[in-house]
Amino acid sequence: MARYTGPSCRQCRREGMKLYLKGERCYTDKCAISRRGKPPGQHGGRRIKLSSYGIQLREKQKVKRYYGILETQFRNYYEKAANMPGITGENFLRLLESRLDNVVYRLGFASSRKEARQLVRHGHFTLNGHKADIPSIIVNVGDVVEVKEKSKNSPKFKELKERSVNAPKWLEADMENLKGKVVAAPTREDIDLPIEEHLIVELYSK
Repeated sequence: MARYTGPSCRQCRREGMKLYLKGERCYTDKCAISRRGKPPGQHGGRRIKLSSYGIQLREKQKVKRYYGILETQFRNYYEKAANMPGITGENFLRLLESRLDNVVYRLGFASSRKEARQLVRHGHFTLNGHKADIPSIIVNVGDVVEVKEKSKNSPKFKELKERSVNAPKWLEADMENLKGKVVAAPTREDIDLPIEEHLIVELYSK
């Protein structure tokens, strides 16, 4: 499976803002945006006025990096959203939020989506009692995500039991038992990321 393997901080610098791709490190002085705010590369310090297409492209790249998705899969989500009833942009974000790796992150079982994706791939979670090691699985209302019994004794997950988590209202987190439930479909108001989805819709609609 194709995936980005370069430095996460380089992606934040390219977008000129914190994408919180490295979890707790992003809140410290070690954050690359805090130390070197300019875009990476030889000409990163130059000011470039973006065209309308450039603005749309940057928004698309930013959202791809938030969720750790490459172009083909990202485009597939958009096409699926466009064929759903309702507003395309909101449908699109709802699909991205409903990915298993994002749900694991939102429940507080991982400090970043990147870590959540790795934990899912390593088989640490079950979905409705069945093994789930594919980060792109779309969860539905009523689904239960739980840390596997064998994994609950690891230091990583033992530590989580003592933490309080502020899960979004469409999720119900049970940190004591290391499980979570999808109690509703995510709405646009539940997504706290600075995303202008209409720019992505405009880009793909050309």
